Amino acid sequence: MTAVQTLAGGPHLEQVRRLITEVPGPRSRELAARRSAALPAGLASAAPVYAAAAGGGVLVDVDGNSFIDLGSGIAVTTVGNAAPRVVERASRQLEKFTHTCFLATPYEPYIEVAEALNRLTPGDHEKRTALFNTGSEALENAVKYARAATGRPAVVTFDHAFHGRTLLTMSMTAKNQPYKSTFGPFAPEVYRAPMAYPYRWPSGAEHATHEAFAQFELLVDSQVGADNVACVVVEPIQGEGGFIVPGDGFLRKIADFCRDRGILLVADEVQTGIARTGAWFACEHEGLVPDLIATAKGLAGGLPLAAVTGRADVMDAAHAGGIGGTYSGNPASCEAALAVLETIEAEGLLTRAQQIGDFMVRELRDIAAQTQVIGEVRGRGAMIAAELVIPGSRTPNREAVAQITRFCQLHGVLTLSAGTYGNVLRFLPPLSISDALLADGFAVLRDAFAAL
Repeated sequence: MTAVQTLAGGPHLEQVRRLITEVPGPRSRELAARRSAALPAGLASAAPVYAAAAGGGVLVDVDGNSFIDLGSGIAVTTVGNAAPRVVERASRQLEKFTHTCFLATPYEPYIEVAEALNRLTPGDHEKRTALFNTGSEALENAVKYARAATGRPAVVTFDHAFHGRTLLTMSMTAKNQPYKSTFGPFAPEVYRAPMAYPYRWPSGAEHATHEAFAQFELLVDSQVGADNVACVVVEPIQGEGGFIVPGDGFLRKIADFCRDRGILLVADEVQTGIARTGAWFACEHEGLVPDLIATAKGLAGGLPLAAVTGRADVMDAAHAGGIGGTYSGNPASCEAALAVLETIEAEGLLTRAQQIGDFMVRELRDIAAQTQVIGEVRGRGAMIAAELVIPGSRTPNREAVAQITRFCQLHGVLTLSAGTYGNVLRFLPPLSISDALLADGFAVLRDAFAAL
């Protein structure tokens, strides 16, 4: 075995950006060839390198190159890859038993995770939590709970939304390519309202909240019928849509509207939740107390786990046996989640998320002052994006995103893209990243913009 193959990840991995081969290197190219012969073409990856170890703020590939990680596996390894508490608790559980199926023979870690989420989610009402495997699963089940509790069929979502890849959540997702193209027909009784997207609102950012809400109100009351709507599902900050922060007061208006009409409000916190934005949940920034909250991604430090947490009366509405799954709430994943929550509290990561976000916003705004390619910098906490445009316009600049992503990869920095138009650079660094690595990564980003 090579030295790279025996590397241990976690925070003790050397925290440095270092390239020792071309990108991708020979071992990554070898794996790419094997991949093309074994995997379907539709399984695409953003980076051309293959991981060998990761931890802190770096990812080391199979060729020994060390990259600064500004994506956290799409907001999953929030507390850092192979975080010590996560590894310790999950490993200890794996030595006891790997699976029994909670629906067959239950176990305590599942209950502990539910108790923790009931405590941490907004609101002092009585709550219940059910565990699943993925964000898509959580959202699909949130809709099932809402329909069971209300006896109503319809679901309202928003432009630019992403909720998943199952049939129902794909139907709830706005973007056609690549998520929906060729995969229809889609689930019925899903309706879409405009999102108050300040940067791209036709009559100007100052009108986004009022006008978007007026269109939402018309859709629900006059076209769908409020008595037919089980729930409104919304991301407090739209993730795949481009880290869109809704116009001031928009979400509050939606919440009040739903309460007045007996419609349940479901917060999709799959990407925004679990400390990512500098609060446990992004809806806290808006003062929202949703009826149901869906979480996943950062919940279990890289192990598959998702949850729906909500009002006890709503969650208790589903009949016995109607909700569940073979792997839902896997015991090792539950122990990992408990370790994640412990790490966030013990290491002050809510504050750290805000510090990281403040740094990224300062850097990006400074870069924006030197180029006409950045149309807007937005986000909250350690969830920040830059929307790129053709200079002198607001025309989406997808090509610039591709060029910057490639430049960063070739110079040892891993970034992600997003946006309905593919023109958004999004930054989701692990909260374990050091100030030095963050500064080094953004120095490379500056060079990438300068090279356009």
